[in-house]
Amino acid sequence: MANTGSQSVPVLKLEGITKRFGKLTANSDVSLELRPGEILALLGENGAGKTTLMNILFGHYVADEGKVFVGTKDKLSELQPGSPNAALEAGVGMVHQHFTLAENLSALDNILLGTEKLTSLGSSHVSARQKLEQLMLRSGLSVNLDTPVAQLSVGEKQRVEILKALYRDARVLVLDEPTAVLTPQESETLFETLKKLTADGLGIIFISHKLAEVIASSHRIAILRAGRKVADLPTKGSDQRQLAELMVGHEVAETVRDPKDAGDTLLELRGVSAGHGREVLRNVDLELKAGEILGIAGVSGNGQTTLARVITGLVTAASGSMTLDKRDVSKASVRQMLQAGLARIPEDRHRDGVVGAMSVSENLAIETIRAPENQKLGLLRFSAMRERARRQIEAFDIRCQSENSPARLLSGGNIQKIVLARSLEADPRVVLAAQPSRGLDVGATSDVHRRLLVAREGGAGVILISEDLDELMRLSDRIAVIHRGVLSKAEGTEKLDRATLGMQMAGHSEGDAA
Repeated sequence: MANTGSQSVPVLKLEGITKRFGKLTANSDVSLELRPGEILALLGENGAGKTTLMNILFGHYVADEGKVFVGTKDKLSELQPGSPNAALEAGVGMVHQHFTLAENLSALDNILLGTEKLTSLGSSHVSARQKLEQLMLRSGLSVNLDTPVAQLSVGEKQRVEILKALYRDARVLVLDEPTAVLTPQESETLFETLKKLTADGLGIIFISHKLAEVIASSHRIAILRAGRKVADLPTKGSDQRQLAELMVGHEVAETVRDPKDAGDTLLELRGVSAGHGREVLRNVDLELKAGEILGIAGVSGNGQTTLARVITGLVTAASGSMTLDKRDVSKASVRQMLQAGLARIPEDRHRDGVVGAMSVSENLAIETIRAPENQKLGLLRFSAMRERARRQIEAFDIRCQSENSPARLLSGGNIQKIVLARSLEADPRVVLAAQPSRGLDVGATSDVHRRLLVAREGGAGVILISEDLDELMRLSDRIAVIHRGVLSKAEGTEKLDRATLGMQMAGHSEGDAA
């Protein structure tokens, strides 16, 4: 680890930050310091105020109270509020979870975007390339600068994002969920790189819900709860249970999968091919049994989305067959799949899970809107829908002002609870759960895991598509890996380990690893 105490002036200081949105206080008197060469992990539940705080730092929001200071070796200087350009010029860099790269441009052109004045007579590619080659040599962030971004792997794209910040001489680097779409090997390489960068005095803040990587990679941990800073402690001596309790304010129940024998085959795919480009499926065989969770591991963009869309009826396979309870459903629509007993938890809950302008009660009823309990003589029974919604809100702990609240006003965790309530209440035969805990805090994740295990115990078959290996290893009875549209044979979880799965996710076999 780098020496974090060699310089007395912090590279970043947030002092008494308060931010309100109407009646909601997103941040309340939050103070934070970051030292040169320090890696600070910022933790908190969904809605705890982490993103708001970072948006104030980067100039996207203006704090109602408080100030932001950026430090050099000699002094602290107040950062102009509400100005991303001022933040960039002061040496604040940010890498978002969802990369902001132009896929048709080269890595070099992406890094240079916004650094050259429109009035420049020529491009500074030669000097820029020299500076970047020195940066890559010093940091280990190697990438082919001439390759179009569309042809880079996810890990390489992240390196381009970090190089963008370093090229601008960043002294503070903020990373939001930096390992969300990386293989375990790529995650390890990333944190090794970050530790190298701190040796030059770079201060790093990273936001993560993965407590194991927080403990393994940070010097210090700051925790927000309900907009307030409730803890600021050294990483050494911390444990995951303690951090989880500080985040949510109470003990978090650990989900445990009990081994059990699976039942008969529920869902079967044979020789299924579909899609095109990066999201193609190639001759996929899949078998899901009653009372089991089948995990599908893979790096984003390897065909998982198409697989989910085929199973839910959104896409018809170009070839191959699919059966549910031994009935051919190869050409079934979404409605027919739902009627056959399929429940779906889409990977993008905001885009595909709810209609933001509709109320909580309407979203809870949207997939069964034609059922007798929701309509009579062609007219919707709104009072019955609201009564049912109140029961579901209580059963699934959906935190909203009322069943009439628009879904768009809810946090990501509570939107996911709407999806879970709608999908799981009817005791489905098959559950398709795509990235069910992505972006959720430890408490919401625990609730999602518990409900998937309850469905499994009730005899449902669950397909769990996830990029989180910890989640897959904890919940799955068997795991298959998808890479470039090809699905491997599913193996019992007890026979697998993270390293092997990570290699397969990257397209390597055990022989390659050896």
